[in-house]
Amino acid sequence: MVAVDVDELTVKVQDVYRHVAEEPDGAYHFELGRGLADRLGYDSGVMDRVPAEAVESFAGVGHFFDLACLIDGEHVLDLGSGSGTDAFVAAQLVGPSGRVLGVDFTTEQLAKAQRTARTAGLTHVEFRMGRIESLPVDDGTFDCVISNGVINLSPDKDVVFREAARALRPGGRLALADIVSERPLTEGIACNADLWASCIGGAVQIDAYRANIEDAGLRIELVRDHPEYRFLSGSARGATDTYGIRSISLLAVKPDRSGR
Repeated sequence: MVAVDVDELTVKVQDVYRHVAEEPDGAYHFELGRGLADRLGYDSGVMDRVPAEAVESFAGVGHFFDLACLIDGEHVLDLGSGSGTDAFVAAQLVGPSGRVLGVDFTTEQLAKAQRTARTAGLTHVEFRMGRIESLPVDDGTFDCVISNGVINLSPDKDVVFREAARALRPGGRLALADIVSERPLTEGIACNADLWASCIGGAVQIDAYRANIEDAGLRIELVRDHPEYRFLSGSARGATDTYGIRSISLLAVKPDRSGR
């Protein structure tokens, strides 16, 4: 694993996303809000029903709900749920007989999502404090695990994918969007906590990313690029061009007892 200072990284990530929660009109390396969601391919009718307070702090990097194929009554776990946009989308798709749990470790994001859920009366959506490397959930209790632009922030991606696999029931799905790279990052970038917190320094080569997923016991079904996603700052765009940093969406399945 890259020798980034994990404690420093935690502080940087929490600081960035505290600002995202509290100051959605601020300047960041990445875009926020409804315009981003629309460009990434989110269904406009569904987004119209997501509370605006959540959407203003949406910082996703891709779209995966067409891959997740959520249905009524399913249980969904959102890794790094932020202000709750994807959790609220999932809640519409699984209906009131389903359940959605979002896990995040930034206090301000968690508070915003919890407040929004209460205001909207969404009793089948819950947000819980926790780290995606050590999920506060029981084994095999979710039909689908989702995540959007978060796993790249973890220095222990192999652990994250093992935790996702643990949370899934046999036959369950992992549907995510994330940032990966074509070429190895320099040590100066990969050990820079500021660049990690900006979704750049933690991008790993796509082959290594896929290997982490498969080593966790999940079978990759589909990977696609999201060329419509782009970073905003000049330094972030420069790194994107140099190292082939890009957004992807991915679907993987936890094989059932028959191996399917």
